[in-house]
Amino acid sequence: MKDGIHPNYQPVVFQDVTSNFSFLTRSTLASKETVKWEDGETYPLIKIEISSASHPFYTGKSKQILDTAGRVDRFRKRYGK
Repeated sequence: MKDGIHPNYQPVVFQDVTSNFSFLTRSTLASKETVKWEDGETYPLIKIEISSASHPFYTGKSKQILDTAGRVDRFRKRYGK
């Protein structure tokens, strides 16, 4: 392999900002923010908006809001009555 063409593969902490869930893994992403992990080491911190701790498929909590009144009105407007 050639030197200097591959990104740095390092341990990184990903933090879900909606549920405050964090996990340590390895990644090529870099960040200026750091966090002290449970093992006492300091790792780069990558903030994410959704993870398995906050995704509706994995949590079983659907955040879908149905606009049934609007749908009925549009149907009546489109097809009469």
